[in-house]
Formats: sequence, C-alpha cells, structure tokens
Amino acid sequence: VQLQASGGGLVQPGGSLRLSCAASGSIFSFNYMGWYRQAPGKERELVAYITSGGTTNYPDSVKGRFTISRDNAKNTLYLQMNSLKPEDTAVYYCHGYYRLDYWGKGTQVTVSS
Repeated sequence: VQLQASGGGLVQPGGSLRLSCAASGSIFSFNYMGWYRQAPGKERELVAYITSGGTTNYPDSVKGRFTISRDNAKNTLYLQMNSLKPEDTAVYYCHGYYRLDYWGKGTQVTVSS
C-alpha cells in the first residue's frame, strides 16, 4: 500500500487547511493511522493518530485545533487544521501501521502573513 499526502499550502495565521492522505489500497485493516510533522532543524513529531476503532489522540500543541478522521470506504485519512499558527509550519507526513509501517511523502504547510 502506498500513501500520498496532499492539501498543503500557504495560509495566513488563523486560517484553515485540510490535508488528505490517499492510500493505493485498503486501509480497513490499518490498526493505526496518524499524521506527523517535521519543521526545519527539528525532529519529526506526532500530530494526531486514530485507531481502527476510531479512538483519536492529539498532543497539547494541536488539541482543539486539529481533527483527524479516516474514511475506510474511500481509503483516505484526513487532518482538518484550524486556527493555524506560524509554529505549525512544517512538512506533514501521513503514516499507517498494519504489520509494517507505511509512510507517505510529505506535504508542506506554511503558516505566514
């Protein structure tokens, strides 16, 4: 299964973006799917994850602003990002786990006025 993230771009502070991660195959069996981000000079960090049962979790830095969801019928993972801040600027990667780790190529999100 290949994952392809899209939806990044340039947005002003306070704005919104929705990222999508399309899978080339079924994600129904994925135990866990998530979004990570990596800013220049920083380590990759978890932004959100969702289990096959729909349980979600977020770090405090994005809680209340970001929402992760998955559509198994469309084989797509989403990340709705609201109230964006300059510190959210990073390359965002989608990830899935089913026996193996699957990573998509990143999509750049830049929050700047």
